[in-house]
Amino acid sequence: MSLLRIWVVATNVFKEVIRDRVLYLTGLYAVLLFAAAALLPSVAANAQDKIILDIGLAGIHLMGLVVTVFVGTSLINKEIEKRTVLVLIAKPVSRLEFILGKHLGLSGVLAVLLGGLTAIYFGVLALNQIEFTGFSLLLAIFYTFVELMLLTAAALLFGVFTSSLLATLFTIGVYLMGHLSQDIVAFGQLTDSALFQRVTNGMYLVLPDLERLNLRNEAVYGTALFPAPPELIGDLLYGLLYTALLLTVAVFIFARRQF
Repeated sequence: MSLLRIWVVATNVFKEVIRDRVLYLTGLYAVLLFAAAALLPSVAANAQDKIILDIGLAGIHLMGLVVTVFVGTSLINKEIEKRTVLVLIAKPVSRLEFILGKHLGLSGVLAVLLGGLTAIYFGVLALNQIEFTGFSLLLAIFYTFVELMLLTAAALLFGVFTSSLLATLFTIGVYLMGHLSQDIVAFGQLTDSALFQRVTNGMYLVLPDLERLNLRNEAVYGTALFPAPPELIGDLLYGLLYTALLLTVAVFIFARRQF
């Protein structure tokens, strides 16, 4: 495995996605957040600060999710459909380097996008004189980035063996089920069926628990609600290891595809 070749693939992905005007989402986010900050005082006089804090973090998460799902699922599938993958794998670029480069490139785009959205978010908070704890908000945004990296790996995995449409639907499904995985287990415990409980527990083990990477409520409503540092580190390692697992499976499937 060559880090240089991975970097070349990642750089090409980064430039390609940036040229697709993905960063225009920062302008849309700015317009919506400024509009919310201007309109909320008239309808939520006593809670507008918390609502703006919440809306801002939710908007950052949503914009990143849109890019992850709709760009990530087409990164590899587009190469397969256009047959350009034949040229790439004919060169001295292994399929492992190809997958890792794609993931690194889109992760770089997401980092730039979230950085721009965060700057706008803090600017709106400052202009509206809303009190906030910078560290807690940055921590929540960082864990959002880790979640998006995990979903990017899932999008690449589905893009390896399905169409772009199916990969998009599967990735959205992983996102929704990942945020409901704890509720699925709790629902299983309410029944008397041992089989149903085993099924729900099995789903929890297979699906990513994305709620472990969701610190948005804690950042908005009080840092005292944050998990202890050892738990935070454990959740971070969980997200990174799950990402590595998905990429490993993607490489395994991609290595066995015939073009």
